[in-house]
Amino acid sequence: MTLAAEICARLSERIISGELAAGSPLRQDHIAAEFKASHVPVREAFRELEARGLAQRLPRRGTRVAEAPHAALREVAEMRAVLEPLALRHAAPQITGSVLQRAAEANQAAENAENIYAWEEANRRFHRTLLEPCGMERLLRSIDDLHLASARYLFAGKSREWQSPNDRDHRAILAALRAGDSATACSVLARHVQWTPPRLRLQAGGFRP
Repeated sequence: MTLAAEICARLSERIISGELAAGSPLRQDHIAAEFKASHVPVREAFRELEARGLAQRLPRRGTRVAEAPHAALREVAEMRAVLEPLALRHAAPQITGSVLQRAAEANQAAENAENIYAWEEANRRFHRTLLEPCGMERLLRSIDDLHLASARYLFAGKSREWQSPNDRDHRAILAALRAGDSATACSVLARHVQWTPPRLRLQAGGFRP
């Protein structure tokens, strides 16, 4: 990983978790000093953050953390509903028993999560485990970016009382794949990424990461 990529990854984590709130300035000098870097990799990191929709450059105001408009939630959900089943269709012939076991373990970790951050990480790991065998790196990078966007909206709208969900869709996807029924698995996945529990629908505008 290059220094620019490391800086981008670290700043992304802070933005997605809410540690860096929308509108917060991203000061090039401060970040360069923190990472003991020149301004060149910091500028590269800023450009990548802008490309991901996590930062924006404003005239005479520098680079700041971008807003997370609720209007974009449906766009993210609909993109995931197309791209993730596409990846799963290509991945299905390569999914082994070992892959299914790791996905089941990730789902169990999500169901046992004690906070929203642990749940999101395990949930993302479940999806990535099943999709990665497709071997389509550009597609997977796009899906990863959409998961990051989903996580940001989730954390921004998190409720004070966290209750880990029992995810029947995940179990249905695993059951279909074990039965060799990739069409059903893809259909459930497409529906799954567009649904959200009522408490998050009210807070974050309507879909589940």
